[in-house]
Amino acid sequence: MPIDTEAEREKLESTLLVDTVRITRPTGTPQLDPSTGLLGAVPAESVYEGPGAVLSGHGQVTAQHVLGREWLDDTVSWYRLLTPISAPVPVRYDRVEVVAAAGEHAATANRVWQVLDPSEASTVEIVRVTRLDEITPP
Repeated sequence: MPIDTEAEREKLESTLLVDTVRITRPTGTPQLDPSTGLLGAVPAESVYEGPGAVLSGHGQVTAQHVLGREWLDDTVSWYRLLTPISAPVPVRYDRVEVVAAAGEHAATANRVWQVLDPSEASTVEIVRVTRLDEITPP
């Protein structure tokens, strides 16, 4: 019996994509603030703001050790952005923030991730998966 991908997509979106994420695309370079000597914000345009989730990939690495085989082999990205299939496809160097977290213990406040790999592609897609790396301040 074939899988009802539309029903699975609806279930996944309603149970997992419960945070609000923002994707922005840099449009220039930050300007130096002569009074502080620091760079200002990176100018950017909004690409998407809506349902999504940022998940850690650490659990996948742990499972790799349990399984005894490599299955996370093409990137060192530790995070995954999940967005609906209807959302725009993020491109390399887009920035991702969680602007509203549904979970009270989410540790995503004031953190920014960068898209390093193109979105994953599949012949059967339920949700869009994009690999991220966290931007850590100096």
